[in-house]
Amino acid sequence: MPGTNYQLEINPRVPQRLARLEELANDLWYSWDRPTRALFSRLHPVLWHAVGHSPKAFLKRVDQQRLIDAAEDPVFLGAYNRVLSAYDTYHGETARGNHAGLQDGDLIAYFCAEFGFHESLPIYGGGLGILAGDHCKAVSDACLPFVGVGLLYRQGYFHQTIDNDGNQQAIYTDSDFDDLPITPVMRRGGSELRVTVEFPDRSVIARVWQVRVGHVKIYLLDTDLEENPPHDRDIAHRLYGGDRVTRIEQEIILGVGGVRALQELGLQPTAWHINEGHAAFLVLERIRTLMKGGLDFAGALEAVAANTVFTTHTAVPAGHDHFTTEMIRHYFEGWCRELNARVDDLLALGRAGESADFNMTALAVRGSRFHNGVSRVHGGVSSRICASLWPQIEPQENPVTYVTNAVHVPTFLATDWNELFDRFLGPGWSQRLTDHACWGGVYTIPDHLFWSVRQSLKAQMLHLVRHRLAEQNARNHGSEAHLDRVLRLADPTNPHVLTIGFARRFATYKRAALLFEDLKWLREIVSERERPVVFIFAGKAHPADHPGQDLIRRIAEVARMPEFEGRILLVEGYDLQLARRLVTGVDVWLNNPVYPLEASGTSGMKAGINGVVNLSVLDGWWGEGYDGKNGWAIKPATSAPDDARRNHDEARTLYELLQDSVIPLYYDVGPMGYSPGWVAMAKHSIASLLPRYNTARMLAEYLSKFYLPAANQWRRYAHEGFGGAREVAAWKAKVRAAWNRVTLRRLDDAPRRIRFGETLKVEVAVNLDSLGPRDVVVELLFGRPGYALDERTRAYRLNHVGPAGGGGEHLFALEFTPDLCGKIDYRLRLYPYHELLTHRFEMGMMKWL
Repeated sequence: MPGTNYQLEINPRVPQRLARLEELANDLWYSWDRPTRALFSRLHPVLWHAVGHSPKAFLKRVDQQRLIDAAEDPVFLGAYNRVLSAYDTYHGETARGNHAGLQDGDLIAYFCAEFGFHESLPIYGGGLGILAGDHCKAVSDACLPFVGVGLLYRQGYFHQTIDNDGNQQAIYTDSDFDDLPITPVMRRGGSELRVTVEFPDRSVIARVWQVRVGHVKIYLLDTDLEENPPHDRDIAHRLYGGDRVTRIEQEIILGVGGVRALQELGLQPTAWHINEGHAAFLVLERIRTLMKGGLDFAGALEAVAANTVFTTHTAVPAGHDHFTTEMIRHYFEGWCRELNARVDDLLALGRAGESADFNMTALAVRGSRFHNGVSRVHGGVSSRICASLWPQIEPQENPVTYVTNAVHVPTFLATDWNELFDRFLGPGWSQRLTDHACWGGVYTIPDHLFWSVRQSLKAQMLHLVRHRLAEQNARNHGSEAHLDRVLRLADPTNPHVLTIGFARRFATYKRAALLFEDLKWLREIVSERERPVVFIFAGKAHPADHPGQDLIRRIAEVARMPEFEGRILLVEGYDLQLARRLVTGVDVWLNNPVYPLEASGTSGMKAGINGVVNLSVLDGWWGEGYDGKNGWAIKPATSAPDDARRNHDEARTLYELLQDSVIPLYYDVGPMGYSPGWVAMAKHSIASLLPRYNTARMLAEYLSKFYLPAANQWRRYAHEGFGGAREVAAWKAKVRAAWNRVTLRRLDDAPRRIRFGETLKVEVAVNLDSLGPRDVVVELLFGRPGYALDERTRAYRLNHVGPAGGGGEHLFALEFTPDLCGKIDYRLRLYPYHELLTHRFEMGMMKWL
C-alpha cells in the first residue's frame, strides 16, 4: 500500500487496585516466589508463555479488559493480597544475625560477567551466571550489605533449535530493555548516571542500570549509547561475543567502569569479590584511585589485595582468560603514564608460568589475598594450577582454599513439597535450611505420600518435554505417527517408566556421549519390556565449540536408531524453565565428566534436594556429597593409560550400575505400586544433601572465611593514611632483596633414636642477611613417614635464642617431647613473617633445611 506505515504500541493502564503489580514486576524476588509468577500467569497463560515469563513485558501487552476484570475478581484479589503480604513481610526483614562481625558501613561488592536470576533477564550463559544469581538471592535472604556489578547485554545466551540430523542452530535476539526488570540509575538532577572509561585515543561512555533482587541491588553497565561510535556501542552487545578485542574491552568496562559506577553512586565497599577472572581489571582501577590519593604502586597493590576475594570456577589452565602483552600495553600504557608507573610492573601482575600472555587469573590472584575454588576437589586442582604464583610453597599449603557451590533452595525446590514439609518438618523448615536435625524429618514422611509428590513432579516434567518435542517435530516437518512413537514411553498420565536426565552445557569434558560407548550393552539395558528406561538429553554447545556440537549430533544419531527410538530423547531449547522441570522431575540425574575437570556442578544438587537420585562420577561437588547411600558413584579411572581406556572403564562402571543397581532397585515394586528401597534412597538424597548444598551454608562460609576477614584487613591496612599497606609493601621489598642470601643450618647432632618421654632438642643457625629474627618463622614439621602436608602434620615453632656464634647468624631452638612411638619424619623450614600478612605464605617464599 502507498504511504508511510507508522507503528504504535498501546500499553494498558493497570487499575489502581492492582497498582503494585508494577512494583512486583520490577523486583526479581518473583524469580524465587512462585505465587508471584502465578499471579501474572493466571491473568493470561498464553501471553505469559509468549513473553518468556517476564512480568514487565506481560504488563505492557496484556489486554486492558483482563486487568479490569481481575481488579473486580475476589479470587484474584485474594491471591494478589497474599502475594503483597508476603512481599512486604520479606522486604521488612532486617539482618538475621548470621553475619555478626560486619560493622556499620561495611559493604560487599560482587563483580561477575553474568548473572542468571530468571529467564526474564537473559544476561547469563550457564552455570557461572546461575551460581552468581543464587549467591545474590542468598545475600538478599540474609539481608547482608551487598551490591552486585555486571554488564547489560542486548544478547544474552542464544536460543537453540535442533534439526532432524542433530545440527544445532543458534538464534540470537536483541532484548528490548523496556521489557526487562531494570531501571536506569538517575542522578539527583534527573539525568541518567553514566561513567566514562578511557580507551586508547577515545573514551567510552557506559550507562548504569539497576536491578532489584529482593534486598539486593545489582548495577549493570551498557555501552549502547548514541554518544558512542558503532564499535563501542557493540562492546556489551553480546555475552562473551566478538573477538579478543571485544573481549578485553568488555572486561575493561566491567572492571574499570564497574568501580567508577560505584564511586559515582557514593558506595565505598569494604570487601570486593571477583567472581571469575573476567572482572579482574577492577584491581587496576582501584590501584589507580589509591595512587591518585598518594600511595605508590606497591602500597596501593597491598591495600587493594587486602580486601579482595577471588573465586575461580575453571578446572583447566587453558580455560583462564588471557591477552597478549601487546594488547595490555595498548590499553594500559596511558594508565601507566597517568600514574608514573612502570609498564613492566603492570605486566608482572598478569604473568603466569612460561606463557608470555597476560593472564587474568594471575592478575586476580595477585590483586587479592583471599582465593578459592568451588568444591573440595576443585580447590586442590586450583591450588596446583596456580602453584607457580607461590613458587616455593607446596600446592596443598598455598593460599587457595575452597567453598563448595550450592543452590538457592526457594528457587529450585519444587513447591509441591511445601505441604509435606510443613506437616512433617514443621512450619519453620524454610528458615532452617542448614539444620540437619530438621531435615531428618524427611524420613518420617509416609512413603506413599512422598512417592505421590515425586510422580506429580515427573508428570509435570514429561508434559513439558512432550510439548517441546511436539514443537520440535512440527518445525522439522515430522509426522504425527513418528511423534507418537518417540513419546510412547514419556506419558505424563502414567509416569512409571524409569527416567534418567542429562542436561547441561555440551562441552566435551562433560562426555554427554559416554552412555553410547558400547551400544550393544546399552541396548540390553534399555530394551527389557518389563523394565523400560528413558534417557532425556538437553543442553547447548557454544556456537564456536564444534566438538560440542558433534556431541549433539551423536545423541540425535543414536536416538534415531530403531532400537533406541523413544528411549533416548533429545530436547532442544534448553533454558531455565526446562532445567527446573528436569531437575525436579526425572528419577535419576546422570553426570559423567572427565575427572577432575568438573569444578563443582550444581544441577545435581538441584536434583538431589528434590528427591532425584544422582548417578555421577566422583568429581566436583559429588566427590564430597556422595555418602554411599544417597545415590551411585562412578569412581574415576585415574590410572587409565589414555582417554580411550578411561572412557571404556568408566562406561563399563556406568553400565554395571544401571544394570545391577539402578534399574533393579527402581522396579523392585511392592504392593503399593512403588519401590520402598527407591523411596528410601530418594528421601536420603534430600535429607543428606539439602542441609549441606544450600546457599545459606555457602554464604555463611564466604562470610566467615572471606568477607569478614577482608573487611577487617581493609581497616588495618587503611588505618592512618594507609600506614598498614605502606608498612607491608616496604617490608616485602626488604624481604625480597635479602631472600636469596638467607640460609639455615642445623647445629645439634640430630639424634636418630630416643625413648618415649625423652626430650628432643633442635637448634638451627640462620643467616638472615639484612632481616631481623622477627621477620621470619623457623618451624619444625612432625609426622608419620609418608604424611603429606595436611591436618595430620604437626608444626612446632622454634624460638629465637640470640646470636649463633660470631658470624652474624641467629640461633633458633626448640625442645619438645614427642607423644608418638615408631618411625617419625620431621623437617625444618623457614619463611618470612609479618603480623599484617593476610596469609602466612602469601609471599610464596620458603627455605627448607
